[in-house]
Amino acid sequence: MNLPNKDDLKVLTGRHEGLCVSIYMPTFRAGRETRQNPILFKNLMAKSEKLLEEGGLRRNEIQNMLHPAQRLLHDSLYWQHQEDGLAVFISPEVFIDYRVPFRFPKLAMVNSRFHVKPLLSLFTGDGRFYILALSLHRARLFQGTRFNVGELDLENVPTSLSEALGYDNLQKHIQFHTGTGAGGMGGRRDAMFHGHGGGLDDAKDDILRYFQRVDEGLQEFFHDEASPLVLAGVDYLLPLYREANSYPHLMEKSIPGNPDELSAQSLHQKTWEIVRPVFQQNRKEAEARFEELEGTGKATDSLDTLVPAAYQGRVAVLFVAVGVQRWGLFDPEADKLSLSEEFEMGKEDVLDYAAVQTLLNGGTVYAVDPENIPGSSTAAAIFRY
Repeated sequence: MNLPNKDDLKVLTGRHEGLCVSIYMPTFRAGRETRQNPILFKNLMAKSEKLLEEGGLRRNEIQNMLHPAQRLLHDSLYWQHQEDGLAVFISPEVFIDYRVPFRFPKLAMVNSRFHVKPLLSLFTGDGRFYILALSLHRARLFQGTRFNVGELDLENVPTSLSEALGYDNLQKHIQFHTGTGAGGMGGRRDAMFHGHGGGLDDAKDDILRYFQRVDEGLQEFFHDEASPLVLAGVDYLLPLYREANSYPHLMEKSIPGNPDELSAQSLHQKTWEIVRPVFQQNRKEAEARFEELEGTGKATDSLDTLVPAAYQGRVAVLFVAVGVQRWGLFDPEADKLSLSEEFEMGKEDVLDYAAVQTLLNGGTVYAVDPENIPGSSTAAAIFRY
């Protein structure tokens, strides 16, 4: 699984030479159904070719532009290692693909900008979180949304104590015993310390060093993140990791037990129970704050006001309707928004644009059903100033 971060979002939402192709599709992870993956992609590529022709490109220009994506059709291994959804972005100078842990409706769109709205649930303030599953034998990081979860491949993060410290024989430092797994399940569980003196202190120091290495490796990944992180691990390891942790959004509640015996789906379920009340409370507080500030100049549901404010970095919180588009174009130089009743080449969904600009400027976005937008519009914003 490879997921976009905010730096990727900056690339996707920037200006690009020529037309941009955005393809979204559901994918199958395993079994004979994976054969359907390249077939659906081929159909969406054919639709993209037609849209590019309608956009005025010549045949050889289209072939050159789509060549990197066409090569995927002949890569059988690629299609056998998918997640639940695939997003592909193509322009004359860009080719990027993301495999994500939730399904997309199939879509092929050509415009002057990439269409990123289906990805925004990965960044919104009511559904993106992380799980750090820790044992002495394994360290795994998962990224989740309210829909699903997937394990991340990380560089510079040790995956076990032995990898972090270069040895795997803890007995020279500690006495230990093993028992049955969490919840009465069979299998190995982490050593439990007993005794006293230097050996125990040395063992704790070694584990703390291991966790410090994990935290150092995660710092680069989390450098612009503000999403909740939930720990999963046996009770005696969790305080040691909290001592090593430098990420400010680590949750107080954790998932007890040996995470090596829990599936990704089980970790997702247990974590969602922890983070859902936090997300709901934050959103309710933001809704109340909007109602309090509406009419004071510090909050608005007017697109003419909030879209320029999002670009300028003045939006602290944005509510935006999902499943709804408002077509138009914002001109930053003129500081003017023009809206259209229908889609036209060169126009974009200004709700999408406002959400992306808010995220890139460090604001929080809540993507909600239209009836849950405060005020009486398709978007509502609370300003920083």
